[in-house]
Amino acid sequence: MSRPVLAAVALVASLTACTAQAADGGSSGGSGAAKDASPVKVTVVDRAAGKPVSVTATGGTLAEVKVVDGEGGILKGRTGTGGTSWASERKAAPGTSYTVEVTSRTADGKESTSRSSFSTPEADKVNKVTLAPGKNTTVGIAHPLSIVFDLPVTKKADVEKQLKVTTSNGTEGSWGWVKDYSGRDRADWRPREYWKPGTKVTLEADLDGTDSGGGWFVRDYRTGFTIGAAQIVKVDLDTHRLTVERDGRAVRTIPVSGGTPGGDKRSWRGTAVLMAKEGTINMNSETVGLGDAYNKDVDYSMRLTWSGMYAHAAPWNAAYFGKANKSSGCIGMSDENAASFYASVNVGDPFEIKGRETKGIVAEGNGYGAWNLSWDQWKAKSALR
Repeated sequence: MSRPVLAAVALVASLTACTAQAADGGSSGGSGAAKDASPVKVTVVDRAAGKPVSVTATGGTLAEVKVVDGEGGILKGRTGTGGTSWASERKAAPGTSYTVEVTSRTADGKESTSRSSFSTPEADKVNKVTLAPGKNTTVGIAHPLSIVFDLPVTKKADVEKQLKVTTSNGTEGSWGWVKDYSGRDRADWRPREYWKPGTKVTLEADLDGTDSGGGWFVRDYRTGFTIGAAQIVKVDLDTHRLTVERDGRAVRTIPVSGGTPGGDKRSWRGTAVLMAKEGTINMNSETVGLGDAYNKDVDYSMRLTWSGMYAHAAPWNAAYFGKANKSSGCIGMSDENAASFYASVNVGDPFEIKGRETKGIVAEGNGYGAWNLSWDQWKAKSALR
């Protein structure tokens, strides 16, 4: 009688020390399985979670390996050259129970099957994410795919490897890591140039079981969005004019008043992206470090930066529209122009702002300022460069 296979299974999947576990009940007969075949022995290795499940066989080869979590999810894997090793493509996640079924085969074709199970401890800290833009939305040509992390990400390369972006037209782009205005870590995927209208974008973030360095991910994320019209808003603070370009053609010009020169009330320059259309909101100067200069409800508010630069209706500044910059940093216009402009712009439209009297260029994390970097500068912010 041929010698039965003895397979050693290494499950690299614990957060803390785990005791070794034996297979539960020996072999169950496969086709031609020997009744006296030895059970597959299973060992939970004393290492950190976030590693692939690995299986090895001695005295024969692996015919089939199945690793299933408590919710029926399957950890797919690949058998190595020679058929004596197998490793899961995904990592074992914290706080998860797994069942392992291994069918091994002797040199003369006899098979035996063994089953075992193990559980990984719960994560001490769980990292979660906020995705933008929202799922199934349509956005302007400058909106990046943006991920803000609740907890610090010190293992940026490990996280970035799990992020897969697919576009309907093969758009060239790159991840870049920035510090969000909130102080949290953020990863944005920006195309080399503005998106082409109609592009469909999907994200597969296979993060479950990945250690960010500041906490574990315990789920995957999926999202997708579509790019809308090719619309660019150009703001010239020197001539006090805002021009809307659609498909490369100017379709409208609006007289505006920007930030007051000579101090903290100056506007930002560079490319800012319309982050949100917030309607009527209360604006309080104390929240942006300008003392008690104003506290009022403002209509047709369109957020351009986290630091508080908006485009909005500013009827109190009517004498200055098209003539002078006299705002507290925002781009103001009449009620009538603001209403129609608000209706025509889209979240994700770029605002290309220029002017001599500004306080600097919009930073990458102050809204979506990635467009103020060259393509090479942006690619250098990838953790996988």
